[in-house]
Amino acid sequence: MRIVPLTRRSSLEDTAVAVSRALRDAGFTAVLTGDACATIYSHGAYLSHDLDFIIRAGGKRAELDAAMAVTGFSRSHDRYVHPSCPFFVEFPRGPLSIGDDTSITPATIKIGRTAIPALSPTDSCRDRLAAFYHWSDRQSLLSAVEIALHQRVNMTTIRRWSDHEGHAERFAEFRDEVARRRKR
Repeated sequence: MRIVPLTRRSSLEDTAVAVSRALRDAGFTAVLTGDACATIYSHGAYLSHDLDFIIRAGGKRAELDAAMAVTGFSRSHDRYVHPSCPFFVEFPRGPLSIGDDTSITPATIKIGRTAIPALSPTDSCRDRLAAFYHWSDRQSLLSAVEIALHQRVNMTTIRRWSDHEGHAERFAEFRDEVARRRKR
């Protein structure tokens, strides 16, 4: 499949499609996670400048470098950068997990005609809440709220996971902020 060239005007979604296709074509199984999912699920209310993919199966570093080169990205230390594209790409070490939960089943984000393996909206919300819970990252709380406002998320699953993570009070803060914002 032909990869569309990335430019200064490429969106995060364009970049996700190009990278996902290149990885798939090179035999990698990778799941989009992190802030990029939050950007997509919040319809841009939260904006990320990087894309994180967790590799679940595939080749060695040299094969990853070659796959990324197809899109114009080259490795610079722990990330891949592009001379024109405004986004960078990282591959955090797996396994795919959210807090202590490693039983994550990827969903797909459909961008145009491309289905990209990604966290589900509920898991993306939990992912952002994990940063809020464990590092007191208020921006991650706001991003989780935006996901919940723009997508259907399973609040029962999020509450149970939050309880298991030891953050029932912070879940209540999240739930109350979602309710407050819905009333606007």
